[in-house]
Amino acid sequence: MTVEVDKLTPQGKTAGKASLPEDVFGVAPNVHLMYLAAKRELANGRSGSANTKTRAEVRGGGRKPWRQKGTGRARAGSTRSPLWKGGGVIFGPKPRSFAIDLPKKMRRLALRSALSVAVSEGKLKAIEDFKFISKPSTKDFAQFLKDAGLEGNRILILADTKQDANAHIVKASRNVPRKKVSLPLNLSVRDLIHADVVIATDDALNQIGEVFKPDTKSAKAPAKAAAAPAKKKAEAAAQPADNKEQADGE
Repeated sequence: MTVEVDKLTPQGKTAGKASLPEDVFGVAPNVHLMYLAAKRELANGRSGSANTKTRAEVRGGGRKPWRQKGTGRARAGSTRSPLWKGGGVIFGPKPRSFAIDLPKKMRRLALRSALSVAVSEGKLKAIEDFKFISKPSTKDFAQFLKDAGLEGNRILILADTKQDANAHIVKASRNVPRKKVSLPLNLSVRDLIHADVVIATDDALNQIGEVFKPDTKSAKAPAKAAAAPAKKKAEAAAQPADNKEQADGE
């Protein structure tokens, strides 16, 4: 089974449909998994470098500011107490990792869900390639968006920029606001959710359909494992009665 999306021409017009595999672009969306995947991407992007010094790490403060008694002032043992200006910080942030782990199958199902939402909402559009942008010209790319009626939208472009046909798309679109170019295998759930329009080349869609398709091997393994006990039970039932009595006697 396949699903269909609009296919754009170099002139920005819609000409026909592109067929995509339903098991990647037409699944029932799992919204909670999409949320977990987007949360993971945001958390893993944090540097976690915030750092404050405790009273033991702040320079100075070794000498007692004044004597313990007789001054009329509060007791003080160090000018680097957290109660003092310039002192240490109590329970302040320290460098840490905010990374969140998510199993591979869950991440891929989240991507398939986000792609399916993009197809169902009409956000995903296909194009053969960006060969018509023959030089790194912002003018050419802006004209393409204008002809396609996509000006002012948040646009995600999925293309293999290492290919000669797409060699100039990065530089040609660099000065266009609200736009991002991504490799097909660097696909992000957050980018798919954030984008108003997703323009993907035919080669990028083929790569996505091949790499992110469901794993059928793991689905067959439990069925095979469950069949083994049933086979042994059937063999035991078919065992001759005399052999069974002999086994009981032993």
